[in-house]
Amino acid sequence: MKHVFALVIAFVISVPFRLQLSASEPDLDIRILPEKLVLDGLKTQHQLLLEKFADGSAVGMFLDNVEWLSQDPKVALVEAGMVVAVSDGATEVRAIHEGRMIARIPVNVSNSQRRFQYSFRNHVQAVLAKQGCNMGACHGALAGKGGFRLSLRGYDTERDFYNISQQHLGRRVDLAKPALSLLLTKPTLAVPHKGGLKLPADSKHYQVVSEWIADGAMAPSEDDPVLLSLSIFPDRVTVKKDQQQQFLIQAHYSDQRTEDVTQWARFNSSNEAVATVTSAGVAEVVGPGEGAVTAWFGSRIVTARITSPFQQSIDEEVFAKVDRSNFIDDLICDQLQQLNLAPSPMCSDEVFVRRVFLDTIGVLPTAEETGEFLADSAADKRVQLVDRLLQRSEFVDYWSYHWSDLLMLNGALLRPEAVKAYYEWIAERVEKNVPWDHFVREIVTAKGGSFENGATNFYALHQTPEDMAENVSQAFLGLSIGCAKCHNHPLEKWTNDQYYAFANLFSRVRAKGWGGDSRNGDGKRTLVTVSSGELIQPRTGKAQAPAALDQPAIGYADPTDRRQHLADWLVSKKNGLFARSITNRVWSKYMGVGLVEEVDDMRASNPASNEKLLAALSDYLTENDFNLKALMRQILISQAYQRSSQPLPQNKDDNRYYSRYYPRRLMAEVMLDAVSSVTAVSTTFNKIEFPGADIRDTDFYPAGTRAIQLYDSAVRSYFLKTFGRNQRRITCECERSDEPSMVQVLHLSNGDTINSKLAVKDNRLQQLLDAYPEDAVSLLEELFLSGLSRQPSQQEQAELSKLLNAAEGDQKRELLEDIAWGMMSSREFLFNH
Repeated sequence: MKHVFALVIAFVISVPFRLQLSASEPDLDIRILPEKLVLDGLKTQHQLLLEKFADGSAVGMFLDNVEWLSQDPKVALVEAGMVVAVSDGATEVRAIHEGRMIARIPVNVSNSQRRFQYSFRNHVQAVLAKQGCNMGACHGALAGKGGFRLSLRGYDTERDFYNISQQHLGRRVDLAKPALSLLLTKPTLAVPHKGGLKLPADSKHYQVVSEWIADGAMAPSEDDPVLLSLSIFPDRVTVKKDQQQQFLIQAHYSDQRTEDVTQWARFNSSNEAVATVTSAGVAEVVGPGEGAVTAWFGSRIVTARITSPFQQSIDEEVFAKVDRSNFIDDLICDQLQQLNLAPSPMCSDEVFVRRVFLDTIGVLPTAEETGEFLADSAADKRVQLVDRLLQRSEFVDYWSYHWSDLLMLNGALLRPEAVKAYYEWIAERVEKNVPWDHFVREIVTAKGGSFENGATNFYALHQTPEDMAENVSQAFLGLSIGCAKCHNHPLEKWTNDQYYAFANLFSRVRAKGWGGDSRNGDGKRTLVTVSSGELIQPRTGKAQAPAALDQPAIGYADPTDRRQHLADWLVSKKNGLFARSITNRVWSKYMGVGLVEEVDDMRASNPASNEKLLAALSDYLTENDFNLKALMRQILISQAYQRSSQPLPQNKDDNRYYSRYYPRRLMAEVMLDAVSSVTAVSTTFNKIEFPGADIRDTDFYPAGTRAIQLYDSAVRSYFLKTFGRNQRRITCECERSDEPSMVQVLHLSNGDTINSKLAVKDNRLQQLLDAYPEDAVSLLEELFLSGLSRQPSQQEQAELSKLLNAAEGDQKRELLEDIAWGMMSSREFLFNH
C-alpha cells in the first residue's frame, strides 16, 4: 500500500497545471524547468525557469507576479527561482501566482554534510573561458599576454594548471592568503591589469576561483568527474518578435551528478536575423523564422531551437488543400504552418521540364523533348519524366562532375593519367548506382596502383595523416576538424586529442613510386599500408591511440589496416553524421539551399533549418541502403520541389523554409553547355593551365566534349573561370562561386563565348532559317523551346515575327542573332527557376 501511495504522489507532482490567462490566449500548461531537481552538496545552487507550454511546446516565460516557496526550507531554500541546498532530504518547490500554486517540482538534497568543492578541470577552467581569459585575444594567444600563457579555451588542463600554480615560483596562487593571489587581484583590478575587470569580487566567478585556491588549489586528477553531456531548458520554444527567453544549461557528469552551469556556458545564436543571445543565455527574438541558440561548456555543445512565426495569418484551409506527394511535403508543410508561411502553387509544365532537366542531368531539354512533355496528358507525366532522367547517360556526366568537385580532381595536383583514372573510377560507380556507403568505403580503404585503381588518388591529393583525416571528415561528414589540430575546436566538441587520435588512423598509409611534379613523368604510384608507424601528438610528445570520432581506441598492435576500422564506423547506418552530410549535399543541389548552410558545415552548433526533415531524409537514405537515386527521386517528385519560384505576399521573405522554389544562376559548366546547345556550336577544350601561367596542350577532350564532361578543373576556359567554376584546391563548396560581377556582365555582352557561337556560319540559327524561310512563327517557337522551354508569349511572337518578316537577306540572320543574344543574356535563360 505504501508503494501505491508513492506512485500516486509522483503522478500528481508530474502533472502540469493549466492556467487561463486571457480570452485571447488559450489554456496554457505552466511548468517549472527542469521538471525535477537533485542537489549534491551543501549550498549547491540551481536556477529554475517558469515556462508556458501550449500543445506540449514551450511558448515563452511566465513572468507575472510569481512567488517561489519551498515546502521545507530546512532541506532547500528558494529565492527568485534560485534553489539552494541546505540539508539532506526531499522537498517541493512551488510557484505561486495570485495566491494559488501554478507549478511545482520535487527537490532532493544529498551529501549536505560536506561543502561542495570546485575543481580546476570542471570549474576554474570554465570561469577562465567564460570571462575570455584563455581566448585568442588574451592569455590564450600563442605567445600569451604579459608572460602568462593559457591554452586556447582551456584545451590543455594540465599545462594550464602548471602555469597558474607553479610557473614563476607559484606567484599567481597564494595558498596562505588566497585573496592576495595574482589570479584574483589582477582580474578584480586590485592591482593593475591590462585586460580590465574580469572577476568582480561579488561575482559567482570570483567565488569559484577563490574557493578553489582556499581549498588548496587542487590539481586536475584522473579521478575528476568527466563531463558526459549537457542539457538545455527549454530545448525548443516558440516566441514572438521582441520577446525574450532565458535558457538554462545543465551538465551531467560521470559520477551521476548534475549541475547548473548556465553562468559558465558560452552562448551563440546560429541565426541572428531571428534571435540574438546575451552572455547570460537570454535570447531576444528580432525577426521571424527558425533559429537556434547553442551553448558551449567543457568542449560539449547543446542546442535549443527558437521558432518565431511570421507576423501574418494564414487560414488553416490553405494547408489542408495543399497537395502532398510524400513525407517531404508533410514535414515542410508542418513547418510552414507553424511559421505562418503560405506555400506557392505548383509551377507550370514549361517551368518544370526545364528545371528538372537542368537540376538532374545538367542539360537543357531539346525543343522536341519539351514539346512531347507539354503534349503529354498523363496525370503522372512528371514522375515518369523524373524516372527517365535518372536513367539518362547525362546523369552520369552531371553527377560524376559533382563528385569530382568534392574529391578535388585537379590536373595541377595530379598527373593527367591519374586524373583520368580517378574520374573514370567515379563515373563507373555513378553509372552503376553504387550505394554511397560502398563508394566512400572504396575510397577510404583504397590500395594499389594510381592508374589501375583511381580511388587511390585520394591519397595522392592528401599525403599526410593530418590532411587525410581532415579531408575525409570534410568530404564525407561535412565536418571541419582542422581547428582541433592546434587546440580544442572552438565551435565544436572535438578536442585536440580526438583530432590526433583520428589522424593516427592514417599514419600507416604509404605510397611507392611517386616521382617528379604533376607535369613531368607518368607519375604512377602504388598505395600500400605498413604494419608500424604512429603519428605523434605535439602537445604530449606521444602517439594518440587511433580512434574514430567519439569511438573507442584501436590497439597499437592491431595488425588490421586501421582504415578498415574507420570505414566500418564511417559508413555505418548507425553513424548519423555520415547520412546527414550526403543527404544535405544532395538536397542543396536540387533545392538551391541546404537544410544546413553552408552545405558542408555540419557542426552541431549549426543546426538545420528543418531538423525533422533532415532526420527523415537521412533515415530514408539509410533504409534504402544509401541509394542516392532513391533519395533524389523522392526530392524530385515532391510538391516542394515542384512549387513555383514566384513569391506570394505571404512568403516573399522566406529564403530557408521551402515555401517556394528558389531561383539560382546556372553553374558555370551548365551555362556554357546551354549556350552551346542553343547555338549548336560546341566549345573546344585543348589547354591545361597550371599555376604560374604555365599552359600545356591536351588532347584528352575530343570535339563535342561538353563542359560538364571535363574531369580536370585545370582545363583552360575563360568562361568557366569568370562564372565561378570550382577550382578544386580544397575540399569545400566555397570553391564554387555564383556571385555576380561586372566581368560576367561584360563577357555576356561583348565577350567571345556567345558572340563567337552566334557568328558561326552553319550554327542552329542558320539551320532554323533554312528550315523556316517564310515561317517566322515556327522559327521563334523552336528557338524559344530550345532555350527557355516555352512558347514565345503573344507579344513576343507578334513583335519579333513582324521584325523577321520585314527583314531581307543578311538582315534576317543578323536580327535572329540579336534575338538569340537577347534570350541567352536574359535572367530567364541564365537562371534555373
